[in-house]
Amino acid sequence: MKKNKYILLLVILLAVAALILFLTNSTTTFRSSTSDFAVSDTSIVTKIFMADKNNNSVKLSRKETGSWVLDDSYAALKFNVDLMLKTMADIQVKAPVALAAHNTIVKHLAVNGVKVEIYQMVYRIDVMGIRLFPHEKLTKVYYIGGATPDNQASYALMENSEEPFVIYLPGLRGFVTPRYSTIERYWRDLTVFRTDIEAIRSAKLEVPGNPEYSFEVQLDKGRLRRFTSLIDNKQLPGLDTAKVLNFLSGFRNVNFETFLNDMDKHIKDSVLSSTPFIIISLTDTLNKTTIVKTYHKPNLFGQKDYQGRVLPYDPDRLYALVNDGKDFVLIQYFAFNKILRPKPYFLKGFKMPGTQPEGAY
Repeated sequence: MKKNKYILLLVILLAVAALILFLTNSTTTFRSSTSDFAVSDTSIVTKIFMADKNNNSVKLSRKETGSWVLDDSYAALKFNVDLMLKTMADIQVKAPVALAAHNTIVKHLAVNGVKVEIYQMVYRIDVMGIRLFPHEKLTKVYYIGGATPDNQASYALMENSEEPFVIYLPGLRGFVTPRYSTIERYWRDLTVFRTDIEAIRSAKLEVPGNPEYSFEVQLDKGRLRRFTSLIDNKQLPGLDTAKVLNFLSGFRNVNFETFLNDMDKHIKDSVLSSTPFIIISLTDTLNKTTIVKTYHKPNLFGQKDYQGRVLPYDPDRLYALVNDGKDFVLIQYFAFNKILRPKPYFLKGFKMPGTQPEGAY
């Protein structure tokens, strides 16, 4: 009976503490310090929201798996997110802004600053190892401005403060402002394919200009089941299975180079109205199909083949439509060559001619 009283007393005390913390948290959104820009524990950051005065904004959210998504729609580029988190953890204050420049810098931050909101998973009760009532909380809000005259630091201001500071990142020869980008494409993941052989059900390569080069590979639990020529629906004799496996392994990690969604509309429409060079379709074991349409890129620099002849197309890069046709991008043969093989390539003893890119047929 006495033990039950102690337990009841403990529950009451914890409830009172939770109520006090709740009421306190509801009236304060972040720490009162006007110069505490660094985030001490980025492992509990759940969301980062950034916006500028030009109506650009991005929201980065951490999923339960630990990966990040952009604006609840796209996979976020891990390298840039990790760089952002490290920046937020390591930034330091160099000094307050000089009094003579105070008003100018405050106006600059009001007009050109990027508003940064940082959310973290915290506990209403976090005492002596006891953590209860987890919830997401807005823990820090500040504005990041442009570079100082020496380009070695940036201006920053805490929300509800009138005292701007000069902040910097130890070891960085430069300023941190560019890392707080509000431009969507800076945060977009560049992955086209990231599928292991065991997760592939079929891979199809269509060459509209040379249909005799088109084929489809079908697998069963990671094992080659059928290699079919699409022009006659027949299996290819004399198949080099090692080359097929090398082709399929190429889907493990394929990225594009950059977004071209902002390309001049007339140029882009002209490209997309032409016949695709190669169409790649990959279906995984969950029946999700990813389609990439590639298009020749003009040879703007007059590059030549190994015989000295000017090539009709860029030998290093292609245009492509990815993400269900939503994004127009630039891709490199270097990254895609493994999965741009023509049907004859898979015959035993076949070698690609000359020194041209192996996908440039």
